[in-house]
Amino acid sequence: MTTHTSTHSTQVKAPRLEFAKSAPKAFRALVSFDAAAREGLDPALVELIQIRASHLNHCAYCLHMHTNDARKAGENEDRLHMVAVWREARHFFTEREQAALALTEAMTLVADTGVPDEVYAAAAALFDERELAQVLALICTINTWNRVALSTGKVAGTDER
Repeated sequence: MTTHTSTHSTQVKAPRLEFAKSAPKAFRALVSFDAAAREGLDPALVELIQIRASHLNHCAYCLHMHTNDARKAGENEDRLHMVAVWREARHFFTEREQAALALTEAMTLVADTGVPDEVYAAAAALFDERELAQVLALICTINTWNRVALSTGKVAGTDER
């Protein structure tokens, strides 16, 4: 008698560590860095940046969280659907948002292409130095959050904030 084995595993994955409990000082530092990065930035821009980085990093947990946060903040559903293809749907986004999305892509995929001078220059032309520094910090924080969520096996739809 042969047993048929499915290609889809039904086994429950072993639980992974809870970052906040296992490294509380690092977790609090990241929360503080995230809060500092957002300071003074338009909340809609913050969510667009976080959504785009989460797309690129394939982080379903953060993508679910930030699309819901954007909706709660009044973000337009059409714009949320267009973030992943913003270059083909530029008319949905302001010039500043486009520059921030391009910078988000470059910084998130930094190992592939670095941060091209033209991408940086476009953002620098539309944001003052303080705002640009905040955007850079925010892109760093969402990339860190994505990596923590992916490494610790966070499940989309289980926002644990």
